Order: sequence, then C-alpha cells, then structure tokens
Amino acid sequence: MNVPSINGSGFPVMDILGTRVHLVQNPQVLETIESWIAADSDQCRFIVNTGFHGLHVANEDPEFQKIVNSADLFSPDGIAMVWLARFLGKDLPRRATSAELMQLFFMAADEKGYRSFFFGDTDDTLHALKKQLETSFPGHRVVGAYSPPFREHSEEEKREMIDMINEAKPDVLWVGLGLPKQERWIYENRDRLKVPVAMGVGACFGFFSGKVKRVPHWVGEAGFEWVWRFLAEPRKLWRRDAIDGPRFILKTLVNWPKIKKANSVDNAFQ
Repeated sequence: MNVPSINGSGFPVMDILGTRVHLVQNPQVLETIESWIAADSDQCRFIVNTGFHGLHVANEDPEFQKIVNSADLFSPDGIAMVWLARFLGKDLPRRATSAELMQLFFMAADEKGYRSFFFGDTDDTLHALKKQLETSFPGHRVVGAYSPPFREHSEEEKREMIDMINEAKPDVLWVGLGLPKQERWIYENRDRLKVPVAMGVGACFGFFSGKVKRVPHWVGEAGFEWVWRFLAEPRKLWRRDAIDGPRFILKTLVNWPKIKKANSVDNAFQ
C-alpha cells in the first residue's frame, strides 16, 4: 500500500490558484485514514475536504490558503474539482464528498470498532446523530460529542475542550463548524490534539442525524448538489452560491493560462 507521507505526497496533485488539491477518491482516503490510525502516533493528521468554496476562500485569504496547504490531505469535494481536473488532463473520475467518506468510515468502523468524536453543530443534532449511528453502525464507537458555545472561547475553555477530546481517545475527530472556521480550528489546535485524524465535514452531522435531507446520488453526480442545497437553505447559502460561485468562475477563467502552466508538470507542489 502506498501510504502518503506528510502533506499527502504519495498522491498526485493539481494546483488551483495556488491551492494544492490531491487527486484522490474516497476508498483511497479511507485506506489512508486507516493507515494513520494503525500507526498509533501522537501526530494529528489533518484532512481538508471542500470544493469551489474552499478554493475561493483560500484565494481571497492568503492565511487560509496557508492553512489548507498545510493539510496532510486535501480531498476534492464538489463537481467543480472534477471539471477542473478534466480540463487540465488530470485523472479525477468523481467527487470525493465528506458524506460519502464518513459513510465508508462508519461501515469500516462497524466491523473494526473505530472510535469517533463529533465536535460542532448543536446539542440537538449531536444527540440525533449519536442515536442514528448507534442503530445503524453498532460496532462503531461514539466516544464523544460536543457542541462548543457560539462565541469566542477563553484559553481555559480551549484547554478544557482539547483535554476532553484527548481523554476520549477517538480515532477520528470530525469537526462540523463550517468552512473556514473548522479548518482554522484544527490548524490552531492540531499540535495539542492526540488524535490520529482530524477532518472538517461541514454540514454532514445534519445529514447523518436525519436533520438535513441528503441530496440524491444522481443529483450530486450530475453536478447539481449546490442547487439542491441552495433550495433547501437559501438564507444560509445565498452568498456562497450567488456571489462567491460566479466570482470563482470568473477568476478561474481570467487566470486559466496561469493555472495550466502551474499544472504543466505533474506533482508541481512536491
């Protein structure tokens, strides 16, 4: 098995406006996660999973771009990633969504007893999430779930939250604070986290709890998940889809010659 080293250098990449995206599919991501769990190290591996929104925010904010480029793995969610790879002649057959990855992990955990900690969202969603997982994947162990206060946290509170997670000894810490907050939180705390893997998963807690209806598979694969989610949560997503999306497309078109040049040599980031 070809296990990626730090910064995921075992996988090919593409460079989109200065952000490194790994050309991986979810079975490979799951295999990598399992290898990191088996390594039994105190090092916390950081996975970013996002689509055009993450690329747009990274391009607008150099500090955030530094954060996502520091990740051990940038897993490509969203049909935009597939289209960009196709236009660049790269091999990325389909999206690697966080919801699908979590499903694969829970299935593996049901057999192997992996442990999860869920950090983010609301107490109500977390309660429903735990109940659903205990029913659907009884072999998977939920060792903790915590909804942090929606405000700035004191240093003492931050220490207490990290201690709570470390004492629970999860194999994977799933962080559902929304992009870019969840990635910033992992980046700022990864040196103190004694967790094999930490990953931001956005709205996935809502999906698996049953609180938010998941997009039908065929809709997502056709490239219209953003339409489905926008219609379900227009007040939450209007800016991302109506403003940030067109801006990202325009910026990509204007910079296409530079993007092609940056990807003219395989694994340019390595």
